[in-house]
Amino acid sequence: MAVTKAKTRSKKKVLRQVPHGHAHIHASYNNTILTITDLNGNAIAWSSSGHMGFKGPKKSTPFAASQVAEDAVKKAALYGLKEVNVFINGIGSGRDSAVRTMQAAGFSILSIKDITPVPHNGCRAPKPRRL
Repeated sequence: MAVTKAKTRSKKKVLRQVPHGHAHIHASYNNTILTITDLNGNAIAWSSSGHMGFKGPKKSTPFAASQVAEDAVKKAALYGLKEVNVFINGIGSGRDSAVRTMQAAGFSILSIKDITPVPHNGCRAPKPRRL
């Protein structure tokens, strides 16, 4: 006696349309990470230079940052994203090349804000060395 299993058809996932968003660029000395979020902060797409296959000192180059931005823009374009506010964090070399690549890839950049933490007075200096 053959048992037939009823096929259950799952619903096709519908991508929600997000016309405006935020792009957070974390550019450190060792890596560049780009996360694209909606206005509430929910991540839509992300990419990093390590994820793109760069290793070692090549991860922190401007070329790697431009590749990261291109990859993240492709992923975010599926959501219908057109306009972004850019938030840059860090002092790496991929800061401006990532922004330029996003602009060239078709995103309309509404604002660019540098949110790199800056110490007001910093840590206490070490005591003077005695010889």
